This record gives sequence, structure tokens and C-alpha cells, in this order.
Amino acid sequence: MTATLAELQATFAGTGTLEAILLRPGHREPVVAVDAVEVIADRGLDGDRRAAAATPDGKRHVTLVQAEHLEVVGALLGRPVEAADVRRNLVVRGINLAALRDRRFRIGDVVLEGTGHCHPCSRMEEVLGVGGYTAMRGHGGINARVISPGPIQLGDAVAVA
Repeated sequence: MTATLAELQATFAGTGTLEAILLRPGHREPVVAVDAVEVIADRGLDGDRRAAAATPDGKRHVTLVQAEHLEVVGALLGRPVEAADVRRNLVVRGINLAALRDRRFRIGDVVLEGTGHCHPCSRMEEVLGVGGYTAMRGHGGINARVISPGPIQLGDAVAVA
């Protein structure tokens, strides 16, 4: 029996894992890595500057990037790239974030909804060096809105809701 495209897109090989939680306390301030954080309804991560400015209908409460994509960007640049360099909130491994766009997914007990690609900004050239912006294209991760709040911590499972 041949699966439909919709069935193929709804099938995941397994779950991922939350590897890093990064808060951006202010514009251009260094990111702060934490082991756990409270995800606030209609806002984002407690302590992140976006949470203070978020709106209930916002599409960018939380930003996520795949650890595997950081490795690809590092290979393209010829040097290691750290999660803090790309300034995304959450780093996950083992699940395709692009496939979670326009879907609801869980990190621990928290439910998020992927709202679109998180495209790189011109700051990537500043932070990553020459070619940083281009290296990040297609590897910037996704934006998400908070559907169901609660605590998350490193090691939490990431799966389709």
C-alpha cells in the first residue's frame, strides 16, 4: 500500500531531545544558558526579552534550532558554531524541526506550535564571520508560539503532540 503525502508528513521516526535552553535578557546582550525554565502562556520563556514584548497572537514566542544544523553551519564555515552564536532559545537534537512547522509538538509537558522558519539576520555575519549569513540560510530553525505553558528542562523529550 502506498502512503499519501499527508501520511508521510505525519510520520516521525522517533522523538528528539532538548539539548540547550538559552535566554536573551536584552537586545545584543550575551545569552544565558540555563538547565530549566518556565514557559509562559502567550509570552515565551521566563527571563527572555521576547517574553516581555510578546503578544497572545504572536508567532515568535520561542525560537528553536536543531543541533545537527549547528554542525552543518560549522562545517560550512570551517569552525565550530555554538548554540549561543545563533541566539535561538532552544536547541533540539534527533527530530526534524522543519517538519514541525505548522504542527503542534511537545517539549516535556509544554505544547508549542511551529509558526514558520526562523530566518537568519544580518547579525550572523557579525557573529559568525564572513559567510555566516549565507551558511545559516536554511539552517536557522523555526519560530513557535506557546499553546500550553509549564516548565521545561534539559533532556526533555521533543515529540509531535
